[in-house]
Amino acid sequence: MNPPHPSTPPLEAWPIQALLDDVASRQRLDFGHMAAEAKADGSLITACDRWSDHTLVHGLDQLYPGEGVLSEEGDKIIPGSPAFWVVDPLDGTTNFAAGIPYWAISLARFEAGVPVLAILDVPPLRQRIVAVRGQGAWRNGKRLEPPSSHGQLIGCASLCSRSIGVLQKLPDRRFPGKIRLLGVASLNLVSVAMGQTVAALEATPKIWDLAAAWLVLTELGCPLRWLVNSPEHLEAGENHADTDFPVLAARDRATLEIFLPWAEALVGEGGDV
Repeated sequence: MNPPHPSTPPLEAWPIQALLDDVASRQRLDFGHMAAEAKADGSLITACDRWSDHTLVHGLDQLYPGEGVLSEEGDKIIPGSPAFWVVDPLDGTTNFAAGIPYWAISLARFEAGVPVLAILDVPPLRQRIVAVRGQGAWRNGKRLEPPSSHGQLIGCASLCSRSIGVLQKLPDRRFPGKIRLLGVASLNLVSVAMGQTVAALEATPKIWDLAAAWLVLTELGCPLRWLVNSPEHLEAGENHADTDFPVLAARDRATLEIFLPWAEALVGEGGDV
């Protein structure tokens, strides 16, 4: 069963709406009451991450039978089904566990190896960003305009914690933006599409971190530069548990070129972060 493709996305008419509402509501209730533990890779996880992952994966299986799911806390192998979902049940666990009210639920539906539907829900802000390939993007039902269509006077740029070291690699050059570290990979990237930042640099995002933001950025005309690996040619059966997709996103091509030296310094000559 395919999601509808309306000219505007009345998400309340989509069966996935209730599933997202349930998970977002539970996360708001659990916020401030969850102890975190470290995973093997050093990142954090809480019981709410596990519950959210199980609920979303099971719910998608019920709503869209036959469509595989790749999720951060579950199976990380690209499904062999013609359409599949990529899920990050709680992006920003460190913020969530620390009591910082900024995290997201990220869902993306893929066809032919590329995202065709993206949903980024931000439970603490009660915002839901939706993108449909070829049709645009919306926040809480209101159509979003490309950031290049309006002025940007502030010039904030988002870095992740692992890319902040790039500032030391070009000591003779002034970084061309006011730095922000939001602590949520998907929202770092999508902040460009929303016009909150002019560029974002992510050093080690996994496919579940960027899948939904990728489509939102694309639909709003924001260029991306894949710095080492590209997620544009995912193959069924590939295990992406340990694959990083370093990326630079910008509001327009000119801005991308301005920030590109820092992106190239991040990965270095050998292409390693």
